[in-house]
Amino acid sequence: QVQLVESGGGLVQPGGSLRLSCAASGSIMSINTMAWYRQVLGKQRELVASIASGDSSEVVDSVKDRFTISRDSAKNTVFLQMNSLKPEDTAVYYCKAHILLKFQIGWRDYWGQGTQVTVSS
Repeated sequence: QVQLVESGGGLVQPGGSLRLSCAASGSIMSINTMAWYRQVLGKQRELVASIASGDSSEVVDSVKDRFTISRDSAKNTVFLQMNSLKPEDTAVYYCKAHILLKFQIGWRDYWGQGTQVTVSS
């Protein structure tokens, strides 16, 4: 019913930049908060940034001033601009969206499949 497809990950040198995208598709009535999480193998998934439907956003302290979250609500897409990347930013990045489907009661969280970001020289 719903698909979240991420793109934009890859290998980048320290100090470099990447822009992640996540597009939601399917029988969507409305999307509230969209967010990016990341997970390192063996560790818990952690929130990186989130953005509400009114475009108010939050970014965790560890990436503040380097990462920016934005969205194109008309295209059900969320972006994560990552600058000044560090080796410790290496992780699988996941997007999550809080979605109300057509013909369904109640909001639910949906996740993308993840995209690998590797920061290494």
